[in-house]
Amino acid sequence: MRLENSFDVTAPLDASWRLLTDVPSVLPCIPGAELVEVVDERTWKAKLRVRLGPIALQFTTDVVREEMDEAAGRVVLSAKAREARGRGSAEARIESTLAAGNGGTRVSIVTVLTLQGSVAQQGRTVVADVAERLTVQFANCIAARLAGATTTPAPAAPAAASAPIGGLRLFLGALWRSAFRRVTTRR
Repeated sequence: MRLENSFDVTAPLDASWRLLTDVPSVLPCIPGAELVEVVDERTWKAKLRVRLGPIALQFTTDVVREEMDEAAGRVVLSAKAREARGRGSAEARIESTLAAGNGGTRVSIVTVLTLQGSVAQQGRTVVADVAERLTVQFANCIAARLAGATTTPAPAAPAAASAPIGGLRLFLGALWRSAFRRVTTRR
């Protein structure tokens, strides 16, 4: 499955690049994510908690920076996640590209995601909608951090960032949008 998302931040390209290539600083901006270990300068271990209604999932995730090209403003990460109770797994290749524009930075993210097991059965229909909403939350967090970096250093707020992703509301919203799209395309 291929997911494409983008957002704009008001910070200059160089400040955006420094923050977005600092995985330990960015990871708390991902809803439900928590950094567990810095293995080396290009490898990290994390936990990701997701709640889909009554089902709580916790993934252990290995994140590796595969490529980093500052001149092109491009970073590629790979992530391999396993659900703690054996309900499935996920693999992702995440390519982020930064470009200067309109006095700020345009961040484009292309994710190629593969789900396996019961996670795939439960999540396949709503992943794109959930990813879109999570990208908005991620972008807001990054924008706030970049705004703090351009004025005064702001301490991170890990307690709010590590809360599990509230999947029921996201799932119901995605289901509603999906049904609405089907109704409007039949007309």
